[in-house]
Amino acid sequence: MKKKRNFQKELDSLLAQLDGRPKLLLHACCGPCSSYVIEFLAEFFEITILYYNPNIYPQAEYERRLNEIIDFLPKFEPAVKNKVCFVEDVYNPQEFYDAVNTKNEPDLAREGEKGERCRRCYEFRLRRGFDYALKNDFDYFCTTLSISPFKDAEKINLLGTEIVENYMKNQSVNEEKKVPKWLVSDFKKKGGFKRSLEISGEFNLYRQQYCGCVYSKVNKENYEK
Repeated sequence: MKKKRNFQKELDSLLAQLDGRPKLLLHACCGPCSSYVIEFLAEFFEITILYYNPNIYPQAEYERRLNEIIDFLPKFEPAVKNKVCFVEDVYNPQEFYDAVNTKNEPDLAREGEKGERCRRCYEFRLRRGFDYALKNDFDYFCTTLSISPFKDAEKINLLGTEIVENYMKNQSVNEEKKVPKWLVSDFKKKGGFKRSLEISGEFNLYRQQYCGCVYSKVNKENYEK
């Protein structure tokens, strides 16, 4: 049997070897998930948060989560002290629907979390993060998604690694552009998820009741019925 990787241990090893404070592009899904990740990483990296989540339904929910993280960052000492920056990307839900392709594969709409639909959702947002990091000269890119017990850290890390590897395979030998590395992670470990709950309580952060997309919303409502 293949030994399961310990992503948190790999991250700890990398952090111990860092020289200076590299630039990190951190994709974030919401304020609560960002809280512990910022607290944990801000002393090691110059962090810019990328809020790219066209999967969130409806738009009012998207805006509520967006405003929550915008309001939270200036109040959170690790973010202020380490000058964490924030960038909002476009909100175009069609990009999500195109990525998960539930129109042509309707069975995916009924999947629980951690299935193929979710894998595709991870992938298109991580690709956006990589593209932004590549264009803006970042050293690393990552996502807060792995802090959730409902997200598949193995799939997330595999996708992040593959995105970089596939780009490198297709990169021109004459191109000298710096390519951001994937920052391996499993932020729920070492009490990370518990700490995010504590910070959420301290700052009275809004904690959503479903992952974000219309399918997760409907599935949760059906389960509760």
